[in-house]
Order: sequence, then structure tokens, then C-alpha cells
Amino acid sequence: MNSYKWQFAPRFRQSAFGWKSDKPMQRIKEALTEIKQVAKKDPVLAAEGAVLFLEKIAPAIEQVDSSSGAIGSMVNRAIEILVPIIAKAQVEQPVRDRWLERLWNAIQNDQIPYIEYLGDYWGELCSTPDTASRWADEFLPVIEQIWSPQSSGHGHFSGTTACFSALYTAGRYQDLLTLLDKAPYKMWWNRCWGVKALVAQGKKSEAIRYAEDNKGLNDPASAIAEACEEILLSSGLSDEAYNRYALAANQGTTYLATFRAIVKKYPHKSAADILRDLVASQPGSEGKWFAAAKDAGLFDLAIELVSKSPTDPKTLVRAARDYAEKQPDFAVSAGLTALYWMSQGYGYQITATDIVDAYKSLMLAANHAGITEAQIKARIQASMREKTPGNSFMFTALSYLLES
Repeated sequence: MNSYKWQFAPRFRQSAFGWKSDKPMQRIKEALTEIKQVAKKDPVLAAEGAVLFLEKIAPAIEQVDSSSGAIGSMVNRAIEILVPIIAKAQVEQPVRDRWLERLWNAIQNDQIPYIEYLGDYWGELCSTPDTASRWADEFLPVIEQIWSPQSSGHGHFSGTTACFSALYTAGRYQDLLTLLDKAPYKMWWNRCWGVKALVAQGKKSEAIRYAEDNKGLNDPASAIAEACEEILLSSGLSDEAYNRYALAANQGTTYLATFRAIVKKYPHKSAADILRDLVASQPGSEGKWFAAAKDAGLFDLAIELVSKSPTDPKTLVRAARDYAEKQPDFAVSAGLTALYWMSQGYGYQITATDIVDAYKSLMLAANHAGITEAQIKARIQASMREKTPGNSFMFTALSYLLES
């Protein structure tokens, strides 16, 4: 096992990388590829390589700019990939003990920190309940001392999450809950382990109450809702899960992503009902759900929504162009609505080219819908009689087209 020369190892020496993150991110990808390839033939060797990588990564990238979060996210993803490789390797106990000692030293020496996420998986890395229990006993006295009434309350221990994980894997659920009760502050990222412990004991209702008891100004409401939603779904209580938690638990990076996440989790509910609930949850933002309605094939609803409040006019122009043949009536409405919101001054850095593109997409859709060019021009000219922030600009951009 020790004779293999890992190609990634020399590239991750102490302070190997400078300020820019591009090169270290590429090196991390290469290291993961190498370890995964080795895992196909020799799982134990791959686990050794994974431990070596996790030892080296933090010191190697300590000077890299982490302000964007990209390098930290990549390290977290690497941990998620490598933990199962280490955990599943079939090795004698002394070998696993050495791996765990090396990883624990790496966590303690990580000053940024970059690999603290490894603590979430400590029980899994231990591989057996007995090993996890021994590590929990190592961590417990330190945490209890830091959390004791006599303590200043400001101490930090890098093994706190690892202790929770170890207790959970060891099946010591009551010890885990007792420890959490000693915490000087209620913090969700600690108490989520209490939720897991209660669920593992079959106490699902109590787990939900425990989770909701953590709601506060600085607590992640979406994460708490997601945990409660998962408990109810696992109990077959999908309607209750939807009514109580679905909207809060599935907030995506876009309105469309949120809609898709909920539709996927609740296939028994109609997309239209889900969308209407989402719209009702955010009054005044109806137009923001246009893409979700279009994605679900709810074309009439999509136009209804975007008629009430704006969305990016360029999104509407794309819809008019893309659906000109297959949904011409919808496309015409999208094109007209795009011009309307442009005339109202909405849209980011709208140019004359954008306005002309909207007009051309609208005319294409109108042709497929059997609407004459004269009829469309009349509707556009009628809308431009109103004095609005964008009308004079739009009139200038379209004047030669409207008069031809």
C-alpha cells in the first residue's frame, strides 16, 4: 500500500498555492479523479489516498482567496466524495485507528478552517459503533468542560460536531440529547443532531417539536422546515408535510427551481395547485412565477401572472420566439406583454435592439396565430399613446417598423 506514488501528493505541499483559486480547484479535481480511479481496483489504497489528501488540502490552500466561497465549496464536495471511500474500506482496526488519528490531527491543525465539515461524518468514518463510541468518550469531557456553567462560554472545540456524529453512530441517542441540553446556546447546527437522535428512536412527533423549538432570529428557517418536512414525508404524511413545510423547505436559487423542487417531492398534487400556492405566498411577485407556469405548460396562467406584475422582458421575448409555432396564442401574448413592460421602464439595460427583437418575435408568433400585421401594429400603437417612462424610447426604436 505504501509503495504507490500518488501523483497529487507533491502538488499539495504546504502553501503550495497563491491567491488565485483557479489552479488549486483544478488540482483538487485531478486528485479526486486519481483517487476514484484507484478505488475501482484497490479500495484500501484509495482510502489511504483519501486520508492523505484530507491531511494535505488545508495547509496547501491556506493562502488562497476564499471570499467567493468557491474553494470552500469544492473542499466540502471533496469530503462528501472521499468519506464513503474511507468508511467502506475493509481494513484491520489498527489501520482504521491510524487513519482516524491522522484525520483528527488534520482537523485540529486546520486554521482557516477548510475541513471542519469532516466532523459531520466522523461516525461514518469510524465504521463501527464501538469505534464511534470510543471517540465520543474522548470528545465528551472537553465539550462538557467548555459548556459548563463555570466556563466563560466562549471556548471553541473542533471536535464538537465530530462528537455528535460519533454518539449518533454509536446509537447513544440519550447521551447525545443530554449533551445538547448542556449547550449554553440553542444553535440549529448542533440541535439538528438531536432531531436525528429522536427520529432514530421513533419519536418523530417529539423530533418535530424539538426542531421547531429552535426557531429564532438567526436560525435557518428553511433548514428547520426541511428537516420537519422529511420527518413527515417518511411517515407517509405528505399532505401535512406540504401544508406545513413545503413552501419554506424548498426555496431554490430561482422561482423556477423552487417550483420544480416542490413538484418533484409532491407528485400527488397538481402543478397548477402548487403554483397557485406559491404565488399566493408572495403577493406582488406574480410575474416572477411566469417561467414556472410556462415550464409546467400552464400557458394561460403564465400570461395571467405576468399581466399582474412584471418579470424580465427578455424572458418574455424568448418565450414569444420559442413558442411562436407550437403555442402561437401564448407567444403573441408574451410578446405583447414584453413590449408593455418595456414601455413601463422595466428590464435591465434594455436597448433598441432588444425592442426590435421583441417586435420581430411578436410578429413571428402573430403570423402563426393567424393575426395580421396590421392588427398587431394597431395594438402596439395604441399602447404607446400612454405617457410612460419607456414609450418615447420604444417609439423611436420601432417607428420605421410601425410605419412600413
